[in-house]
Amino acid sequence: MNKFEAKDIRNIAILGHQSSGKTTLTEAILNIAGVIVKKGEVEKGATVSDYTKEEKARHISISTSILPVEYSNHKYNFLDTPGYSDFVGEVNSALRVARGVIIVIDATKGIEVGTEAAWRYVRRKEIPAIIFINKMDKENIKYENLLKEIREKLGKRAVPFATPIGRSEDFEGFVNVVDMKARIYDGEKCVDAEIWEEKKEKVDQLHELIVESVAETNEEMMEKYFAGETFSEEEVHQGLRQGVVNGELTPIIVGSSLKNIGINTLLDMIWEYMPGAEEIKKPIGINPETNEEVSREVSNSEPFSAIIFKTIMDPFLGQISLFKVRSGKVIRDQEIVIANNGKKLKMGQIFFLRGKEQIQTDEITAGDIGIVVKMSDLFTSCTICDPSSLIQYREIPNPGPSFYLAINPKNKNDEDKLSESLNKLNKEDVTFELIRNRETAQFLLGGQGLMHLEVLIDKLKSNFNVEVTTEDPKVVYRETIKGKAEAQGKHKKQSGGAGQYGDVHIRFEHCEEDFIFEEDIFGGAVPRNYFPAVEKGLREACEHGILAGFPVIGLKATLFDGSYHNVDSNEISFKLAAQLAFREGCKKAQPTILEPIMKIEVSVKDEYIGDIMGDLNKRRGRLLGMAPSEYQGWQTIQALVPQAESLKYSIDLKAMTQASGLFAIKFDHYDEVPNNMQEKIINEAKETKENK
Repeated sequence: MNKFEAKDIRNIAILGHQSSGKTTLTEAILNIAGVIVKKGEVEKGATVSDYTKEEKARHISISTSILPVEYSNHKYNFLDTPGYSDFVGEVNSALRVARGVIIVIDATKGIEVGTEAAWRYVRRKEIPAIIFINKMDKENIKYENLLKEIREKLGKRAVPFATPIGRSEDFEGFVNVVDMKARIYDGEKCVDAEIWEEKKEKVDQLHELIVESVAETNEEMMEKYFAGETFSEEEVHQGLRQGVVNGELTPIIVGSSLKNIGINTLLDMIWEYMPGAEEIKKPIGINPETNEEVSREVSNSEPFSAIIFKTIMDPFLGQISLFKVRSGKVIRDQEIVIANNGKKLKMGQIFFLRGKEQIQTDEITAGDIGIVVKMSDLFTSCTICDPSSLIQYREIPNPGPSFYLAINPKNKNDEDKLSESLNKLNKEDVTFELIRNRETAQFLLGGQGLMHLEVLIDKLKSNFNVEVTTEDPKVVYRETIKGKAEAQGKHKKQSGGAGQYGDVHIRFEHCEEDFIFEEDIFGGAVPRNYFPAVEKGLREACEHGILAGFPVIGLKATLFDGSYHNVDSNEISFKLAAQLAFREGCKKAQPTILEPIMKIEVSVKDEYIGDIMGDLNKRRGRLLGMAPSEYQGWQTIQALVPQAESLKYSIDLKAMTQASGLFAIKFDHYDEVPNNMQEKIINEAKETKENK
């Protein structure tokens, strides 16, 4: 692969709804660029980018693939991202290094949930984008309706740079309305053609829209437009480029990945309107030693720096770290430092990566994307740089887990292997976590949704030969008391020789803290040196409540009387006496069960508000408030919901909102379980104990 300057490189992420044709588009690009002779098919598991077992089995993209191509003396690094929302971490990684986006729309389906999500990413991160309407060769495509839907849902910034043409309802090609050139598919490839007379009026209208967009890019152009002067071709292109780079315009073009229609135009427009690697804002980070802000130019003459934006754990090759060079250049055996922890290393063997193919190179320069293999000290989001010129870039933001499953190895001997395997997968995918719940003795695997966790479980089996069973997570309840009671605990044991004697009177009542111990002893009824033993006995007793064995919280215990024996009293005796008092006192103080209450924040379109609020009520939720979301036409609802009612909320929310709803959830507090549900919880706890 040839070497390119930063100005000749375009790093482009491909986003869109699942099955909109993103991967098929990459096959068409690779074919047009001469990288592959025959295009692969997603359904046959034969594409360059979807190469893992899991992707071939499901016929969807699961991880982001890098696809570098050379076209017209330029280099394009395409990042083919998953369309399924469970793999949002892959999209975040791609957008961390891309400086342009192609949003793919299925012409047969219009604006889908994934399309709107892609648009939100683009607007929030202020990344220039091109909308590519794919599958225009399918039957009954209503382009005008589709264009109207795009501009209604995605905004007026979306401007058609091309319009489809055909002698009937069939899609035969398109007109580039910027350059006023027609391209017609002749059965094998697209060829130049004249614009048909009956299409001329519509094309002229769209071209005028383009000219108006150019006029709005600056005051000088606006004055020229109102003066009736004609813009030169160069002025049109420069004005459009300025508008696209600034995010004021989003070109809409049409085509068919299956027939390679519109692919050359797409590549030309990416080069024409997307910013080069050197045109972006200066990469800014901090000096990790001083915390002072520092910046770099995207230039080979600058000190080397790069960000690791993705990690692949290959079962045969080991760790593969994908990085983008933000300044300078890097070669094998070059001395580098991980800015995040100060660890110095020598750069390993470097390659370009296309799908799973490794392309050897002797250096990777500013603005380009490459990989380094078998460097296990590197990790996703870390910065590597020249040891003599430190810089650390911000980490890639990712959401926390929103859905959990309890997992257990089928083979009990695989417990250590399970943890080790998931730790390796966690280097590859930082959006999941494995936690051990000591109270329920469950391993909890948390991720972005059911599909996400199913893929992880498949990888455990295929990559590490670890099979697991799954079950719902158990809710971690608590116990407390609502009333006030006094109880005596007397431990007396005599079995020849020294005996045991401890006698305490303790007052139990509810409090807002987890546990409070106080003493109110007069006259030395219980010697002061036994107070710690009494407190220890109570704390240990609180680990297992009297109703269902759940930990006790919100308990205040006051030692106010007791007795002792000069010879037989000792610390263990008073510890056991305190536990006897605990059991007796809690029985009389209105014991009850508490459940964890979660604070949930749900963002949905206005049309789903009624369904969401009705569903939250069914889940025993308590509405806290509602406010307009940052997205137009959306609302954000805040509510408190019992954890037992929200374990599968991720799945249910997708079903209620056609997968468009967003939510975040976190623990808020404990609250009393309704009386009619407590007996069931107690019985289930007893059954679990008996089955152990």
